[in-house]
Amino acid sequence: MSEIRRDLTPPLTLGKTDHAKLYALGEAGLDRNPDLAEVLLTELDRAKVVADGKLAEGVVRMGSRVTYQTNAGQAQTVTLVYPVDADIEKGRISVMTPIGVALIGLKAGQSITWRDRADKRHKLTIESVEAPVAA
Repeated sequence: MSEIRRDLTPPLTLGKTDHAKLYALGEAGLDRNPDLAEVLLTELDRAKVVADGKLAEGVVRMGSRVTYQTNAGQAQTVTLVYPVDADIEKGRISVMTPIGVALIGLKAGQSITWRDRADKRHKLTIESVEAPVAA
């Protein structure tokens, strides 16, 4: 695996509802996990926000099932959830994790770099996105 030398910041798109909820979550997280909360808020600030009904198919939103490939060549499939619903054994990853923040708002074919808790840079590429299952 080669070292990733520059950050990739592809365009992001979010629906208004997810954007508002995630912004509130990011602001609430400033006390408990300020570094990660800042990363989330930065991503939300650069995202294009559209009406929920106008969000294109295949964009990672809360509840989406996402398959991505790591820079090490491993494929992973996870469901992006709020922290209260996270369960790593069931593949339910919190949006308030470094990789969760990296996934939100991307679509298939896009790549992004993200930093783990040790500040090491990683890259992931979205392979597929399944829309959330309606509750």
